[in-house]
Amino acid sequence: MTDIGVFKIIPLRIRLAWTRFAGSIQSSWKTLVIWTPFFWLLIFFLAPFFIVAKISLAELVIASPPFSNMVQWVDGSVVTIRLVFDNFIYIFEDPLYARTYVNSLKIASISTVFCLLVGYPIAYGIIRSGPVAKPLLLFAIILPFWTSFLLRVYAWMGLLADQGTINSLLISLGLIETPIQMLYTEFAVYVGIVYTYLPFMILPLYANMEKLDSTLNEAAADLGSGPINTFFKITLPLTAPGIIAGSLLVFIPATGEYVIPDLLGGGNVQMIGRLLYNEFARNVDWPVASAVAIVLLLLLVLPMAVYQHYQAKSSEDT
Repeated sequence: MTDIGVFKIIPLRIRLAWTRFAGSIQSSWKTLVIWTPFFWLLIFFLAPFFIVAKISLAELVIASPPFSNMVQWVDGSVVTIRLVFDNFIYIFEDPLYARTYVNSLKIASISTVFCLLVGYPIAYGIIRSGPVAKPLLLFAIILPFWTSFLLRVYAWMGLLADQGTINSLLISLGLIETPIQMLYTEFAVYVGIVYTYLPFMILPLYANMEKLDSTLNEAAADLGSGPINTFFKITLPLTAPGIIAGSLLVFIPATGEYVIPDLLGGGNVQMIGRLLYNEFARNVDWPVASAVAIVLLLLLVLPMAVYQHYQAKSSEDT
């Protein structure tokens, strides 16, 4: 073989090797990108969930940590696994927990409805606003996130107190003679939750409405449909994904809310977040507290899983 032939073969082999190497790097990079969210969920969701589930099946002991081991060694060679379901039985037998779960779901549901009733017109108004007003209105929605959550809740305490701003204003206007009890009531908890989680309703609705085709409304108007009929038959069904996303973003954290019921409710409004705190911190009963958290998680996750199943099934049928 001549020297020219050798020089032609060597670069070809180098190019083929480099192509295979680049292909393997690209494939590995794609695999890494795909599996990164799964590792994230495994480390920060599944692992803590299994730890809490393990503690919920343990028994309260006077030790550190204050729960028994699930896996025990007998005579140094035999492994025994001890599961205690008394914590879940205790939760279902004590009416306090059932009332607290129902009250938490009720407050979260009503707050979600109020957020939707207030947030939907705001999101629709932002979409219909001009190019100058739209970013300013979005900035006004996002601006509260720049302030501490606790400071905003404390501000509402000053507004709703008996000698607070709202009562003082109503008395000075002559509308009332004595202060109205607003702080440390269920009303104050509703106000705090709606105010706090309203942006989580508006932003998904805005993102969904921004994708709507405005020519559909124009076509409906040309065919003789009125504004109300067009809204209920075109706009509202097309914004259903935004409504569902915003409702979940409000309902799920509101169900386990602790700070707002504690500060604005003053202990008079019992929600599951406060009950969890009492079991963990005051009673130091980690197994019961973990069982309460597991039941709450099942109450929130199972309905969503069923909904996602039927949603996927309906989309396949269509």
